[in-house]
Amino acid sequence: MAVNLSKNGPALTAAYKEVVNEKSDTNWALFTYEGNSNDIRLAEKGDGGLEEMVEELNSGKIMYAFCRVQDPNSGLPKYVLINWTGEGVNDARKGLCANHVSSMANFLKGAHVTVNARADEDVEPEVIMEKVAKASGANYSFHKETSSRFQDSGPQGPVGSVYQKTNAMSEIRKTNKDTFWAQAEKEEERRRLEERRKADEERQHLEKERKDREVKEAALRDQRDKEKAVQIEQQKKYQQQQEAERREQDKQRWQEQQEEMQAAQKKTIRRGESVEKANEAASLISQRAMNPRDMFKQRERGITPSDSNVPSAAPASPQPGRLQSPFLSKYESERASSPQRQASPVPAGSASPVHAAEEAPDPSPCVQEPLREDPPQVEENNYEVTAEETPDRGICARALYDYQAADDTEISFDPDEIITGIEMIDEGWWRGYGPDGHFGMFPANYVELV
Repeated sequence: MAVNLSKNGPALTAAYKEVVNEKSDTNWALFTYEGNSNDIRLAEKGDGGLEEMVEELNSGKIMYAFCRVQDPNSGLPKYVLINWTGEGVNDARKGLCANHVSSMANFLKGAHVTVNARADEDVEPEVIMEKVAKASGANYSFHKETSSRFQDSGPQGPVGSVYQKTNAMSEIRKTNKDTFWAQAEKEEERRRLEERRKADEERQHLEKERKDREVKEAALRDQRDKEKAVQIEQQKKYQQQQEAERREQDKQRWQEQQEEMQAAQKKTIRRGESVEKANEAASLISQRAMNPRDMFKQRERGITPSDSNVPSAAPASPQPGRLQSPFLSKYESERASSPQRQASPVPAGSASPVHAAEEAPDPSPCVQEPLREDPPQVEENNYEVTAEETPDRGICARALYDYQAADDTEISFDPDEIITGIEMIDEGWWRGYGPDGHFGMFPANYVELV
């Protein structure tokens, strides 16, 4: 995989610019990888030159060093790039990072000398400076150019001396190098162990949080399932209750409809029977030779009609058993002055039997004999009528049709109204109290007894 310079790009670029800037005190920078990844990070930087930079190299890592040195020949600044591969790095990592050298060289551009180092001997400051001097191409310095032709060089030292100047820092580095690297390895190992321990703790913490979250979610899910089951059960009960109520209402409605149909059928039958009875009564009354209304009046008066061939009857005087009615006397007084009334309508095209008898004159004169006195009772009917008589209202009947009174001797009523205190004085005509409290006659075939 390619090296990643963008993650820590600002820090890497800032360190590189500090090294190449001659006015800056920083003259070296060390770069390495973040763990076993391909991300480059800034490991260290300083102003101590090659000696300080070499001490920061780690034998267990792959590192890249960029340093600014002074050319011993020309005195100009030179830049050295060191590709450090420690001896403790495994071969797989070495092979993987070998492809990153060119990328780092392009990033740390401007290097005059590139050193590929694997051991401490490869990064000795003297060795590196020698390479820098060879790379300059000239063995002189134009800043310090002087002519030694006329100068005395002074006494020359003995030739062939083996004396060498002792460098205390180099001696200390050589003696403490092994201890330093051992300590660095231990610190790196401790750091790796600490990172591994933190990673394990973080993983355990995340695992614990995940388990706790799963337990809570399972509890909430179970609670929601229970609540949903309870709601479904309540909904089922409510639907069953509604269904039972609807069935009960349908049953009651059906029963009511059946009762209404039966009542309508009974009413139709009763009306049919009443019509048959009315027709029968009309046919019986039409066969009579005498008008029933005149018969009622004669009974009230207790006299017989006048005839030239028959001697006159006894004067009208009250007799025992004679029917009394206050409206008949009023009717006689008004009849002389009022015109003959029209016949009242009857249902189904049938005329009132009494009115028909009134309008039809008696074709043959007959001798009227004095009426014999009868007890106050209803004439014998051709059919039997049974009714329950209440102590306060007497015999009651319900109107089947509407009837309008022709005069004050009759009563008016509408269908389903009640007539009370009925006196069955004839087959076709009865007397009773109408809905408005008026007492008078009415056709018997217009009502039914209750």
